[in-house]
Amino acid sequence: MQGFGMFVRRFHCHGNSFNGVSMNVRIHTCCRRSKNGNEYLRHKSVLATFTCNQSKPYIHISNQRQQQRFPKRDYSISRSTGSKKSSKSKSISYSLDESLEKQLKTHAIKPATGVSLQQLLQFGSNPTEMTLLRASVFLHHELPIRLAKKALELENLPYGLSNMPSIKEVRRWYVTSFKEITEFPRPDSFSSERKFTNLVKEIYERHSGVLWTMAKGIYELKSSFLKSEHAGRNSSTDFALEKVFPEVQAFLDNFFLSRVGIRVLIGQHIALHENIDGWVGLICVRTSPSEIARNAVKAASQACLIRYGRVPNVIITGDLDRDFPYIPAHLHHILFELLKNSMRAVVEHHGLEKEEEYPEIKIVIIDREENEDVCIKVMDEGGGIPRADLQKVWSYMYTTAVQDAKEVFDSLESGRDFAAYNLPLAGMGYGLPVSRVFARYLGGDINIVSMEGFGTDAYVYMRSLGDSEEPMP
Repeated sequence: MQGFGMFVRRFHCHGNSFNGVSMNVRIHTCCRRSKNGNEYLRHKSVLATFTCNQSKPYIHISNQRQQQRFPKRDYSISRSTGSKKSSKSKSISYSLDESLEKQLKTHAIKPATGVSLQQLLQFGSNPTEMTLLRASVFLHHELPIRLAKKALELENLPYGLSNMPSIKEVRRWYVTSFKEITEFPRPDSFSSERKFTNLVKEIYERHSGVLWTMAKGIYELKSSFLKSEHAGRNSSTDFALEKVFPEVQAFLDNFFLSRVGIRVLIGQHIALHENIDGWVGLICVRTSPSEIARNAVKAASQACLIRYGRVPNVIITGDLDRDFPYIPAHLHHILFELLKNSMRAVVEHHGLEKEEEYPEIKIVIIDREENEDVCIKVMDEGGGIPRADLQKVWSYMYTTAVQDAKEVFDSLESGRDFAAYNLPLAGMGYGLPVSRVFARYLGGDINIVSMEGFGTDAYVYMRSLGDSEEPMP
């Protein structure tokens, strides 16, 4: 407590004490106070709610006088001026009724449950109605926790990011989805499971444009920042903005990692109803890296042809006949991003006027039984990246493309995430950072090695056993 020491003497607990469950407790306190130079002890008893959590216990004191004496701190501080927001700025924020906000906070302090690719495979290998019912019960418990955590984070972002119109829109989606799930009764029959599945399908579609809308929100922040009084000393490059907003970069990494997890859980549950041979939900039990690479080459070549009218040749070598359980959509996204970057670099480095063929882009796939990871290497001779700029490629606020981000947003349909058929070849700065999130979600990673003046090598690592539990941001 602020201003004086507080000592808990004893607890009267009413309820079971296990992780994630709240219980009523009565706290008897002994407070040392001072008045007119004389010290005395003041005894007080308050009723509180104690939530058990392995990482951080949370106590909410329900005594009204206690709440008034120690009001909740307002963290909505303007970083540029150091002053609190005006009542006018507060009025434009997304407002919640008191009970819904309390529900969000209650769920947000609960720990999320991580899953691994192997667990998803084992659970969904032979889907029955009972299996689907159990999965829906798990989602009914798990999704509100994950949605609540991100909804609260979106409300309290630094540097005014929470006030950007697109960020407000994303938060509205998260709060709406949270409300819909918590208001839906826990599935307890096959018919209620089917109704719940229809609900999560709607949520899955509602959140389909989160990546695009978050990117637009960052663009809005950058535009706002560059128009501010700070623009004069920080506007030289987009990467300078990341140095000004380090928390934004960390938040986006965690946010998109969480988003991938939510979409995998929902998408897996929906796909289990289809029961396609060779697939367990979203997971193809015999994912062929060479086949995924060929499809990614076709998609990236189409984008490059539309943009430049010419396409470098791509050759694929290595262990072409190997396969392993994986989510093909994730690998396709990763390879597509790497290939379109390589194609753009090769064409722009060697020039459109080059008469002979461009240097080939090479893809090498290594998948050996004794190896820990499946590894894919993408090599190009596109001139490379200066060593001083190498870490910038992971920034959501940096892009090597000359095209203005505003042109990209104007050229895309709003409301859905980027797809190969309408994705510009470059301009957003989200390609590599989001691709690394996809790789890390299932225990892998992406590394970039570059030789300035020659070319760049990108290494994609994927856990071959699928035993890595999803990271909980």
